Amino acid sequence: MPENFSSTVCLNAKAVRRIREDKKLTQLYVAKVVGVTTDTISRWENNRYPTMKTSNALRLAEALEVPLKDILQDEEPETVQKTGLRFIRLPRILTGFLVLLGIFIVFGLSYHRRMVAQSSVFATRHLPQFAAPGAVIPVRIHLQTEEENNNGFILRESFPSGWKIVESYPPPSSLDNERGVIRWISKRVEKDFWVNYLIKVDPQARLHTNTSFRGSLIAAPEQRTSSKKVEGAGSVRIAPFLWADENGDNQIDDKEMLMASKIAEEMKDVHLDWNLLQTIWDAGRYSFNRETQAFAPVSK
Repeated sequence: MPENFSSTVCLNAKAVRRIREDKKLTQLYVAKVVGVTTDTISRWENNRYPTMKTSNALRLAEALEVPLKDILQDEEPETVQKTGLRFIRLPRILTGFLVLLGIFIVFGLSYHRRMVAQSSVFATRHLPQFAAPGAVIPVRIHLQTEEENNNGFILRESFPSGWKIVESYPPPSSLDNERGVIRWISKRVEKDFWVNYLIKVDPQARLHTNTSFRGSLIAAPEQRTSSKKVEGAGSVRIAPFLWADENGDNQIDDKEMLMASKIAEEMKDVHLDWNLLQTIWDAGRYSFNRETQAFAPVSK
């Protein structure tokens, strides 16, 4: 944070570009999060606007997922020119107090609006009980709101290292399988909305361990100052069982098949391997080949 607090701050254009490219974020994604145009992002990165509003700087830092200080100049001029007046550098303790006061004001004024915009939108993740190494499992995130939200949303998911997203609906706004991050941006939130994706388990995943998913939801991008945690299931057990086998007994019974059918209907826009489930259900049991990492039906 700069030592001289004012309504504007000095941007480090090179740092902004470097951080965005390192995180493999597009200018379009950052622009949507901040609530500006891609042309504005380009001008910021090319030092066409060396100073910017503090509120925009805060949103830009959050879009890049870094502290505000990381995108500001390390040092500022001894004086700041503003509206024809010159403000002289103040003692460090006083300027520090002003910085804290300014942050409090910025966040305090937006807090109420943010909570009103986000309080009625909830996201819940649904995971299977088990995931086998090399298998593809379904992940569903249910967004619910009391009324349609025309401000839209930003949904961010972090998945385990070594796992790979195979398919998603809606298509992601950005995906980084190496870092394990996928994001969606939508212009509106319907009262009942599903985000679904298929993910392939790391073939080297160690059996009988748990692995975690994390997610956050922003329900009003143009007011983005904080996020909500995605609730619901947050971990899955690495075990040699099919995703639809809820109790891990190497068979898909009628109840489990009905649940799998419901999930397949909710995920109709992605391609679950329904034929394999049908074959295993008809056979009665199944086995998992650890060498080929494939499931096969076994007749009773």
